[in-house]
Amino acid sequence: MANISKEEVKHVAHLARLSITDEEAEKFAGQLAAITNFAEQLNELDTTNVVPTTHVLPLVNVTREDKAVAGLDRDKMMKNVREQEDGQVKVPSILD
Repeated sequence: MANISKEEVKHVAHLARLSITDEEAEKFAGQLAAITNFAEQLNELDTTNVVPTTHVLPLVNVTREDKAVAGLDRDKMMKNVREQEDGQVKVPSILD
């Protein structure tokens, strides 16, 4: 992989609206070059017999079965409501 220049780092920083100094750009260029070199080493590995995965552990759906159940008693619930009208909770209007 090609090394990342200080100017490219400054350009990406500008796009991300980050302010960095020349020293920081030089440091980040070196760090990004090390990362890309490591990624290039990973490309050299033989992965012919490796099954593609998205997770290292199997994911299992743990949701409960969807069953209809009786809801709460309306009269009991309405005892905790400040204002109600026609069996509905009355709240202040938020729209003009």
